[in-house]
Amino acid sequence: MLAASAALLALAAAAVPLSRLARQSLNASGGSVPVWVVAPFAVVGLVVAWRRPGNPLGWIMLGGAFFGALSEDASFYTVADYRLRHGGLPLGWLALLAQPGWAPAIMMFGLTVLLFPDGRLPSPRWRWPAQGYAAVGLLWIASALVLTVGAITGHHARVDSGGNLLQLTGGDQSASWFNVVQWVFFPVLAACWLASLARQVLGYRRSSGERRQQLKWLMAGSAFAFACVPLAVLAESRLLGTFFALAGFFALPLCIGVAILRYRLFDIDRIISRTLAYAIVTGLLVGVYAGLVLLATQVFTIRSPVVVAVATLAAAALFNPVRHRVQHVVDRRFNRARYDADTAITAFAARLQDAVDLDSVSDDLARVVTRSLEPAHLSVWIKSLLTTTNPAWIICAGQLLARIFAALVVAAHNGPAQTLWRPYVESGAADTEHIHHGTRCGR
Repeated sequence: MLAASAALLALAAAAVPLSRLARQSLNASGGSVPVWVVAPFAVVGLVVAWRRPGNPLGWIMLGGAFFGALSEDASFYTVADYRLRHGGLPLGWLALLAQPGWAPAIMMFGLTVLLFPDGRLPSPRWRWPAQGYAAVGLLWIASALVLTVGAITGHHARVDSGGNLLQLTGGDQSASWFNVVQWVFFPVLAACWLASLARQVLGYRRSSGERRQQLKWLMAGSAFAFACVPLAVLAESRLLGTFFALAGFFALPLCIGVAILRYRLFDIDRIISRTLAYAIVTGLLVGVYAGLVLLATQVFTIRSPVVVAVATLAAAALFNPVRHRVQHVVDRRFNRARYDADTAITAFAARLQDAVDLDSVSDDLARVVTRSLEPAHLSVWIKSLLTTTNPAWIICAGQLLARIFAALVVAAHNGPAQTLWRPYVESGAADTEHIHHGTRCGR
């Protein structure tokens, strides 16, 4: 583990002086991918390999990050040696051999998706496709090594501006046979990636419980990464485009790591519902703002700063009502746990109106809490001074129990509740005290 960490750190650090040696930007990706792209895979791979050493996905991600960083460093070095100094640097041949390392890197990232989340094939039927995927990849790597060794021994190695050997890019007619290998390699690679994603989608439909939550993390990270691609391309500023690119590259490995380590798995429902809700609310409010401004300026030809101010105030006034309504609709579809809990609270509060026995109220609370939150232990303490013959006491205790249940639901979904509950008693027959992690009602 320490050796892998040291090797990855050394490769990442070497990219800075090597990029300057090649007189290129650190973000150059002509021969491989930038180091900051493989960095999140390396970090997540290290954490998974450390916490789950029996899961091969951590080691696969580490291997992919290693080959990606190695290929990028080798690309810089081959440019500096064969284009700028015409073979005057030592060990240029070794950099040429290491430069095609991007191929095993992308193969390993594909295996990560296929073997997610436990590092095993979904069924024996996938053994032959996986072996074919590995065979085609090894064929490409072996062919690339043969061409590279031939170019080195023949002293006719030439590279392009990205550090790629020209024989590997189709620029040499004597290596036309390699084009056939590439025509097989890349379609098979794309087909295997798509098949891996399709397998996870189909597995999600048949899964339940913890496995379903893990697949939600994978699909959420993949969807976010794919959504960031057009946003990065269409961004008006370079800084904004870089932000979307970084967000997309970091989202997928982080979601994979969270799913494999099973850390806060069930938060994904809340994350998805909040993201969708705020995206929809933002779009609606921007539409309202733009519509009001266009209506005033284009239809009524009112051109005044007051129009912008009124549109802004209208959008601000609509924020909370629209957000609550949209959040309710989104929770009903994407966050059933919270929606079902809210429904249970409403039904429990309705049953309290007809309650006449304090024991039945407390039993009903225990039953609803157990069904909704499934706690390991549940106990309700009510002051022994209470009697079941006074309706005011029953109302007081019932309101307290309802608020405790609401606090438990809030704690389950949003973290520990920080509110001290003060129930209101209409009859005035009982005073109430502040409640904090307990129930107390007394005269």
